[in-house]
Amino acid sequence: MLDVTLIRQHPDRVRDGLRKRGVDVDVPGFLALDAEFRAARTAVEELRAERRRISAAVGARRRDGDPGEELQAQAQELTGRLAEADAALRRLAQRHQEFLDGLPNLPADDVLAGGKEHNQVVRTVGAPPELAQPVRDHVTLSEELGLVDHRRGVRLAGNGYWVYRGEGAALEWALLNHFLDAHRRAGYEFVLPPHLLTEEAGYTAGQFPKFADEVFRTGEGGGRRFLLPTAETALVNLHRGETLDERDLPLKYVAYTPCYRVESGSHRTAERGTLRGHQFNKVELFQFARPEDSEAAQLELLARAEELVAGLGLHYRVTKLAAKDTSPAQAKTYDVEVWLPSLGAYAEVSSVSNAREYQARRGGIRYRPAGGGRTAYVHTLNASGLATSRLLPAILEQHQWPDGTVAVPEVLRHRGLPDVLRPRVTQG
Repeated sequence: MLDVTLIRQHPDRVRDGLRKRGVDVDVPGFLALDAEFRAARTAVEELRAERRRISAAVGARRRDGDPGEELQAQAQELTGRLAEADAALRRLAQRHQEFLDGLPNLPADDVLAGGKEHNQVVRTVGAPPELAQPVRDHVTLSEELGLVDHRRGVRLAGNGYWVYRGEGAALEWALLNHFLDAHRRAGYEFVLPPHLLTEEAGYTAGQFPKFADEVFRTGEGGGRRFLLPTAETALVNLHRGETLDERDLPLKYVAYTPCYRVESGSHRTAERGTLRGHQFNKVELFQFARPEDSEAAQLELLARAEELVAGLGLHYRVTKLAAKDTSPAQAKTYDVEVWLPSLGAYAEVSSVSNAREYQARRGGIRYRPAGGGRTAYVHTLNASGLATSRLLPAILEQHQWPDGTVAVPEVLRHRGLPDVLRPRVTQG
């Protein structure tokens, strides 16, 4: 949520920042609504104060034996006026809050305006591997090696699902454990959060109300929950409504969860296999940081994601997203993208984002300065560390050999995996 004071004091800055995202809002109209809302709130407070004054006067007269009928009549008339003013204030407050809830975060100053076409490649690491032709794609390799059973995944759950099998399941699990071990060594606290979350959790993360239809839901009424689309949604809510101690910051967490997404790919080559689906595995990093530390924290998270990708021997690049391509809750995002030879394109395996105080405002997450003074909102940051459903295709394609075998990254071989994955005739 944006700071309403920022909108009041710097409306042009807010308008111009949102236009970088392609969002044109009626800031003058909101300021008029805001003035009406504040005036209505003041009027209600004044009426309540007047009612308290009259009630006290009635009580004093009664103690003196005077029923104070005239004052009682005034109190009754005031109660009616207060009820009307309260109702008007509630209507204005709802409109006021709906406007604020609908605003995305302001993009950072160094984020370019526009969509994907304005994403900036920050650096490219390594070179695409020189592979024998024809290059096998990840779907063919995963089937020949007996790693992923797409047909039975569809039979079990429908389109957009798959089953990891044999060495494929072992490779998936080895990747997740490798990532978790690395992040724990770096001082991140391991968290296994619930997969079902409340509406308030989605609101704090900035996904609701705008994207409330893009999650899987379960239950009705008060028991209504949704399946988390990413562990970020859970981790940002760990300290919802809390005031943290500055001496404890930054708080660093790492979580493993499946991620559940309503959207999935199609049968187009660029979205086949495990590249896009309704359920995939991801290790997520999260930090609660002081505002003055959040830029450095984002670069630290980016370095962590890059180190893991590089350690798998993969060619990749880092891209800074333009404003329209950045998630609405985030101010700045870097993507780490791996090379897929069969597509001649890159696929994102980690998004490293800084929400600044946007999520903290929605969730009421503050910190108390060590030297005293007023509390302030923390900054929240997240990074995929890493998502595996696109890593497996990149490993298969970049490490393939002409004979159909695939070399297992050396960092994973001590986890019970062979040095080389070899084709199987069938998937039993």
